[in-house]
Amino acid sequence: MEKLNLRKAYGEALVEAGRTNKDIVVLEADLGKSTMSIMFKEAFPERFFEMGIAEQDMTSVAAGFALTGKIPFTGTFAVFAAGRAYDQIRCSVAIPGANVKIIGSSCGLSDFGDGKTHQSVEDANIIRAIPGMVVLNPADAVELKKMMPALIKYSGPVYMRINRNDLPVYTSAETNFEIGKIYPLTSGDDAAIFATGVMVSMAMEAAEKLRGEGINVHVLNVSTLKPLNEQDILKFARGKKAIITAEESVKTGGLGQAIASVLLGKVSAAFEQIAIGDLFGTSAHNYDELLVRYGLTAADIYKAVRRSLS
Repeated sequence: MEKLNLRKAYGEALVEAGRTNKDIVVLEADLGKSTMSIMFKEAFPERFFEMGIAEQDMTSVAAGFALTGKIPFTGTFAVFAAGRAYDQIRCSVAIPGANVKIIGSSCGLSDFGDGKTHQSVEDANIIRAIPGMVVLNPADAVELKKMMPALIKYSGPVYMRINRNDLPVYTSAETNFEIGKIYPLTSGDDAAIFATGVMVSMAMEAAEKLRGEGINVHVLNVSTLKPLNEQDILKFARGKKAIITAEESVKTGGLGQAIASVLLGKVSAAFEQIAIGDLFGTSAHNYDELLVRYGLTAADIYKAVRRSLS
């Protein structure tokens, strides 16, 4: 399975968009070499603004750019984008509906070496709770590149979280991306797995193993965390014996709880969440170590399906 880096894909897509849309400006909080917004700086230095380690200021300035008709992208680690600049996102971006695109890089546990202060296990959940925000979580680099035109076309605030590492490619470049749409990757009548981000690849691995045992699983890529398409959720969940949700976030306020609230009283099936417990991250030698530690592997999804079906 081909693996591609999402940060590199973001930098390339940003430059491509900048060539055709002169209103795009990029603001960075001293992490451009990591988030890959440095590619935009090299291509369009007059439209790149280094704000330093000042995420609150960066977000406020981005809101000002939006008032002038520009399309500002802000870049930093997800933990800082959602945490340090929360009040500015709420008051200056979400309340007025400013056309600001907030990019949270190195999301989840993917910054494995820097420990709990830099690992954002709650960023998507925090931003989902803010009224008026769109929240995107691409499964792979191909989907990220497809998201960019939709994100730019959408008039309003968007938060996109980006994994730090190379991930397997399961989405197709031949189809367009639509905000809010849930994308089936496999079909099956026994169970449905609603997965997002890195957990899509884990769900696909689990589904392949289950298929070898005669269990057919419907893997669904939920790359829009908000707004959630309730009709799609019900359509894919109905008739299944088991429903699993899989996310690289804490359970509280996450995808699993959101989907459960949609299904409650409408779909009768065993239900289980694969997510991080009430815990912060920790340092590790590599990303896979953390996925194992926090129960976010293909094996964990496989076991959850088997448990639910039994």
